[in-house]
Amino acid sequence: MAASGRTPGRRPGAARTRETILDAARRCFAEDGYAGTSIRRIARDADVDHALVLHFFGTKDALFGVVLRSVPLLSGLVREVDEGGPDGLGERFVRGYLALWEDPDAGPWLRVVVRAASASPNAAAALASLVADEVMAVLARRVGGADAELRANLVGAQLLGVATARYVIPTEPLASAAREDVVAHLAPLVQHLMTGEPTAP
Repeated sequence: MAASGRTPGRRPGAARTRETILDAARRCFAEDGYAGTSIRRIARDADVDHALVLHFFGTKDALFGVVLRSVPLLSGLVREVDEGGPDGLGERFVRGYLALWEDPDAGPWLRVVVRAASASPNAAAALASLVADEVMAVLARRVGGADAELRANLVGAQLLGVATARYVIPTEPLASAAREDVVAHLAPLVQHLMTGEPTAP
């Protein structure tokens, strides 16, 4: 019997094992960040051999990509905001986005994701793929028009830049500004990009 209580060579059901590894990976990435997390660390947390993690996911980058798609954060926000009409769309989206970053559960994970994308080209590619599939595609449909994809991309770039300067690499005075003040300044721009409405003079 192995020290951990498992019988060598005996593996639980594949689906359950895969989910156990994913749960451990979410915890490890959230607690230690992308750079501080290793396959062996995830394996220890999941109480499996590290070879089993490699068997299911191949590499840390691949596992990170799977974890990204298993945590429905921004895509859920997009769908929620999309349920309303065009009036106040930018304000709803910006307020919901900032609230997500300030949520005690979602915020730390979002910071891990952005830092990981800065640390690894593969992690950045995984994030770009996720954003393109689950966020930009929905936004582009909502925006509409010949340049919908570009305008949706500009919305994403604006919001990512604000989040980075406010929550990831805090830059004053944005980092300590009241949420409603940020909403008041940013929402008209997002509204313009989403709907084509002119910004206030």
